[in-house]
Amino acid sequence: MSTSTFWFLAVGSAAALTHMGVFAIAQRYLWPEVANALGFVIAFFVSFAGHRLLSFKDAGTTVSTSFQRFGVTALAGFASNEIVFVLLLRWLRMPSLLALFLALVFAAGQTFVLSRFWAFRR
Repeated sequence: MSTSTFWFLAVGSAAALTHMGVFAIAQRYLWPEVANALGFVIAFFVSFAGHRLLSFKDAGTTVSTSFQRFGVTALAGFASNEIVFVLLLRWLRMPSLLALFLALVFAAGQTFVLSRFWAFRR
């Protein structure tokens, strides 16, 4: 496993745990779909900082360009996440944390490809 892949998995795991932790607290007060969005917003900053400093530290783009591109990448990942989350939660009636976990795993692959080859292009 390459160093970049290791750090991507470590940072992604930290961001996913942040996302799930915020979701677990917020879902008590908000609709699950809104709690998911709040978790995404908080985890976005964990993810960007970790990926810029660790996963893709040799990026050939400026921090500003990477931030803008990663924002687009993350929003695309969140769109996939939210669609899968709603399908699992509302249609298949899965427990909310399990649905969120599966949705996060689904979106992770997409985020890696877009991050590696576009947002933090080397």
